[in-house]
Amino acid sequence: MNANQLINSKSIYLQQHAHNPVEWYPWSKEALDKAKLENKPILVSIGYSACHWCHVMERESFEDLEVAKLMNAQFICIKIDREERPDLDNIYIEAVQVMGLQGGWPLNVFLLPNQKPFYGGTYFTKDQWIKVLSGVARAFSQEYKELVKSAEGFGQSIERSIIDKYGLKKRNTGFLPENARELARKLAKGFDPEWGGMKRVPKFPMPTIWSKKTWVKRFVLPWKKWVWEVFMIT
Repeated sequence: MNANQLINSKSIYLQQHAHNPVEWYPWSKEALDKAKLENKPILVSIGYSACHWCHVMERESFEDLEVAKLMNAQFICIKIDREERPDLDNIYIEAVQVMGLQGGWPLNVFLLPNQKPFYGGTYFTKDQWIKVLSGVARAFSQEYKELVKSAEGFGQSIERSIIDKYGLKKRNTGFLPENARELARKLAKGFDPEWGGMKRVPKFPMPTIWSKKTWVKRFVLPWKKWVWEVFMIT
């Protein structure tokens, strides 16, 4: 069987799906642009190598030619390794929870071509999955305006600031360098000097988090903004 777009992925989990008949893409500009160009909903499926139900759903549905044919015809399908992209995993877990559903893995979320989520869920049996795919495809074709309204509502909830979300209040307290140093000291106490990562279980290997470039991009820059907010609120 021919390989899909996951064949060159560094993730072991994504490599495991590289020979599915589903035309999987990694999270990429190419896939997102393709959804807009073809005006198709996006299916984001998130899992990880040690996830039992992720492999069950792969065996029951993602390796099935009938299911793959439906997925390929109606959706732009994106596979994500939650251990490689915890940032995206967090976003879509919250999106599903905002919809009033329970999060977990495999996490399957449907997005409009503009990447706004409108429906999701976790594990589905093959029969359930076919019904979900057919229902979503039909809604996208026949009830698009309603999906847009739903997506806008979920988006507003997800995008609320920390202050609005938790009912916090601002205060006019200046930011001090010592505040940042104290936060860093407290954070460092949670590092595991022997095995790496944080002192907690279960441990998920997330090597990209600790690379210098990724750390600055994903943590230091957002952290600066977050620190400023923290010391401006009571």
